[in-house]
Amino acid sequence: MLKIKQFFWMAVGAMAFSGAALAADYKIGVVQAVRVLEAAPQAEMAKKKLESEFAGRDKQIANDQKTLKTLEDRLAKDAAIMSETERTRLERDILNKRRDLKRASDEFREDVNFRRNEEFGKIQRQILEAIQAIANEQKYDLVLGEGVIYSSKAVDITDQVTERMKKAGR
Repeated sequence: MLKIKQFFWMAVGAMAFSGAALAADYKIGVVQAVRVLEAAPQAEMAKKKLESEFAGRDKQIANDQKTLKTLEDRLAKDAAIMSETERTRLERDILNKRRDLKRASDEFREDVNFRRNEEFGKIQRQILEAIQAIANEQKYDLVLGEGVIYSSKAVDITDQVTERMKKAGR
């Protein structure tokens, strides 16, 4: 019985040692892609591009909101002294403007989201390409991304990817 226990512990020790030796042969890296995206100049350029692309529509919606507010204030203030037809016409006009404003706001929001996804999708592909290039150049066997609970600075290549993105963004 003693020999079986000794053999068992020697086998466990040998497996642990061989597993550690095998693990030491792999080069593993970790990237926090969200941090890279936040620091990438391409993201800031995309934000500015989207702002300028949609500035006109945003301003128009703001103007329409002011117009609607003016009409609502007028109705609240003057409803008692207005004729029935004038009040009905103003109420209908307010209702139509509310509907138009809601539709324009919804379309605006959808268009902005679509374009944002489009622009940031391009940047995410660039980040992936940068990660793959660094992994190939530095001979990494495995690079992990989101979902890593802990990693030491020794395996974190986020700063390298961020620097590559900054160089590419110039």
